[in-house]
Amino acid sequence: MKAFTEQLNDSMNRTELSQDQVFEVLKSMRRRYAVHYLRRENCTVDFADVTDHVAAWECNTTPADLLGKQRKRVYISLYQTHIPALADAGIIDYDPETGKIRPTSRIRVFDDYLNVFTKPTLPWDRYYCGLALGSGLLFVSIWLKLYPMAMLPWFVVMLGVMAAYGMVAAIHYWYTRNTVPETPLELHSTDG
Repeated sequence: MKAFTEQLNDSMNRTELSQDQVFEVLKSMRRRYAVHYLRRENCTVDFADVTDHVAAWECNTTPADLLGKQRKRVYISLYQTHIPALADAGIIDYDPETGKIRPTSRIRVFDDYLNVFTKPTLPWDRYYCGLALGSGLLFVSIWLKLYPMAMLPWFVVMLGVMAAYGMVAAIHYWYTRNTVPETPLELHSTDG
């Protein structure tokens, strides 16, 4: 583990995480759950909160219904192995004395890996298709000189269409960057 951590630190000082390094960090379910919780909260949290949520997801229960031994087993594993590995990789800032954990901007590198099997919560393809259809109808109505569209100058229409696409793309980008499911995706059913 120490050799991996040193190699990870050396390579991260120069570049972003390689795919192999990302997979090494995410090979443990507990680490994936911890990353999910930290990414969802996106602020400084207590070690105990991370432990409670990881243990609850692992035991398919709620943090309030956890048994002491369930919580303790996960706590020990996170404390000794997983949280230090995430801190060594620069994914989180961790203060063992206060028990505070803060995700760094580097945690976003895992979004693509953790969301690979999800369905988007909004039908973005329909929004883009609707925008394309609406734009096409607008262009055809101007070309056929249908009132009142024929009164619009082409450059105004083009700027409007480009602005509409830009706005939808910006909203789509913001939405996907800032929407994290409540529970880890591994807990979701994959059959539909």
